[in-house]
Amino acid sequence: MQEVCKKCGLPEDLCVCEAISKETQEISVYTERARFGKLMTVIEGIDEKNINLKDILKKLKTRLACGGTIKDGVIKLQGSHQNKVKELLIKHGFNEEAIKTR
Repeated sequence: MQEVCKKCGLPEDLCVCEAISKETQEISVYTERARFGKLMTVIEGIDEKNINLKDILKKLKTRLACGGTIKDGVIKLQGSHQNKVKELLIKHGFNEEAIKTR
């Protein structure tokens, strides 16, 4: 028996909830100084209820060869990766106009 999505009622392999929610996100990508003056790339605005942040973090860390974490629904990556993060988020299905970099 296949699992059924609780939101749309479709089987899990046909569920489009995550794809639809990716198009409506307002994402902000910027850098900030962390402890000891290290740069951190911060990604905020992704709705953690509809999108798996752990999966996105894992893919970003692998592609950028850096460390990172999720705290309070905000992804923090070690280093300055603003432009690369924007490109990778677009490849993962997020709307290009909805991603703002500072």
